[in-house]
Amino acid sequence: MNDLRKLLVLIGFACLTSCTEDIVIDVQKGEPMIGVEASLTDELKRHEAILSYSADFYNEDDIQMVSGATVYVTDGIDTLYYYEDAERKGHYFSDLVAGRKNTLYRFCADVPRADGETVHVFAESLMPNNVECIDSIVIKPYNGANDTMPSVFFNDTIEWVYPYFMSLPDPNIIYIPLVAKNDTILNDTLTDQMMVPVGGYAGFYINGPEMQLANKEIPVHMFRKSQLKRGDRIRVDLHSIPTDYMTFFYSIMISTGSNPLLGAPANVGTNIQPSGSGVGWFLTASVVSAETVFED
Repeated sequence: MNDLRKLLVLIGFACLTSCTEDIVIDVQKGEPMIGVEASLTDELKRHEAILSYSADFYNEDDIQMVSGATVYVTDGIDTLYYYEDAERKGHYFSDLVAGRKNTLYRFCADVPRADGETVHVFAESLMPNNVECIDSIVIKPYNGANDTMPSVFFNDTIEWVYPYFMSLPDPNIIYIPLVAKNDTILNDTLTDQMMVPVGGYAGFYINGPEMQLANKEIPVHMFRKSQLKRGDRIRVDLHSIPTDYMTFFYSIMISTGSNPLLGAPANVGTNIQPSGSGVGWFLTASVVSAETVFED
């Protein structure tokens, strides 16, 4: 009897696993929208805007870039133009300029169509305030009581990066720390970044004695010690961002993937207008930076 049961189970399992069929979901096609990835900060540099066309879910072709557009940002008084790179279609750069904190900026792109008409998309973003400075950066193993923070990885000590600064009293301020080693940013892609909403610790000295006693220190990056050598320069660029960008950021995180049955039940948000004409985001951010040298 036991042998018979085993045989029936094997037959049933074989039937379940052998009867497979690919399911193709009929995703409606629509007119391509203008994809925008644009930013302006208070850093003195050439700021970038990337324009492309959206594609259908099953599209396997290369992304089509938007070339020949007129791209600019204005605060209502001054206008800053972004010029297309001669070698990279769809990549537009400003001249050397720094934005101003607490200023509302409007991004605009006029995109020519094949029929001679022009598509106008725009977005607005208020560049937020930021902390005055990062006082120091400490690289150390995590030594708190919170055992969810790993300190060893395959016998390699984990070194965490801790910036020390006085946070702003506004609990709605959100920070994105970008970390560079020897001038190479290590987390410049969206999926590698982290948000730091300080919330109830707004107005506190971040990673100072109060947070250490409460076991609430905030590391912003981790290295395996084998990845560091004496003399490596570690820089933290602390971006202060608008609150609505955090919603966009997290919707991207939960919507990434190739399975239409997984992820968010709605389209990723955008601040590109008019509605239905564009996707993506125009981001303004204020930035403060500090650097330290790793000493083994």
